[in-house]
Amino acid sequence: MVRLICEEAKIHSAISIKEIEQLLDIAKKAALSGGDILMKYYCKIHTINNKSNEGDLVTNADLEAEQIIVSFLQNKTPEIGIYAEEGGISGPKSDLVWCIDPLDGTTNYAHGYPFFACSIGLTWKDMPLLGAISIPFFQEMYWAAPGIGSFCNKTKNKVSNSKNLKESLLVTGFSYDRHTRSDNNYAEFCWLTHRTRGVRRAGAAAVDMAFVANGRVDGYWERGLSAWDIAAGIPIVELAGGLVSDYKNSFFSLRTGRILATNPFIQKELISVLKKVKPLDKNSFGG
Repeated sequence: MVRLICEEAKIHSAISIKEIEQLLDIAKKAALSGGDILMKYYCKIHTINNKSNEGDLVTNADLEAEQIIVSFLQNKTPEIGIYAEEGGISGPKSDLVWCIDPLDGTTNYAHGYPFFACSIGLTWKDMPLLGAISIPFFQEMYWAAPGIGSFCNKTKNKVSNSKNLKESLLVTGFSYDRHTRSDNNYAEFCWLTHRTRGVRRAGAAAVDMAFVANGRVDGYWERGLSAWDIAAGIPIVELAGGLVSDYKNSFFSLRTGRILATNPFIQKELISVLKKVKPLDKNSFGG
């Protein structure tokens, strides 16, 4: 089910198309400003620290980008709450909430690997409404909103037309706590690598979803995600003709941490596969 299209009448009864256009413009400007900061420090970062988990990094670029984005959004939309990766929840309680990931793909960024993004999503009553994702190294801006469509720069996004997994290129990722949990996506990665044209691991959920939207990859699945990782990417995929669900094809919720984003043809087959695959025993990959 393409949720945003199904819910479009309800959305526009609460938020006018003019308001959506204005909010989308703000999201795009915020993502671009964040992307500019990331490129300013690319391969020149001053500090790299671990957060709660080993390998969950934060740099001075994350923090400066988020500070600039939050200040901009507070100035432009003081009535809208904010949920940011580094700063948490701030601002008023409201139906509309900005979800900010100033640097998605921090580990990539810290190593000079160019797959990273600045992601700005806007939710309405916990439903992803619109989004803007800047992938600054590639000079690409992905953006989408109901009634407007899904675009990369000025070109309309369209998901791929691969008809089955055998013909598909997929992308996935692994959560920071993969070392300590059995539900770590390793088994699914192995199984699907052998039964598709390949599975890539880009290391940034926002980039993965953007690439599903423009047809570079046919599907994406991952677990252990936060709202700021995926809020912007969901409307970009759905309004490009894709499908977004959880692993059971239920109505998607940002709170589950699990996402499946595909073209319309391979969703059911991918869901079926994910149900069958059992986690690898820890002894298979060390302690």
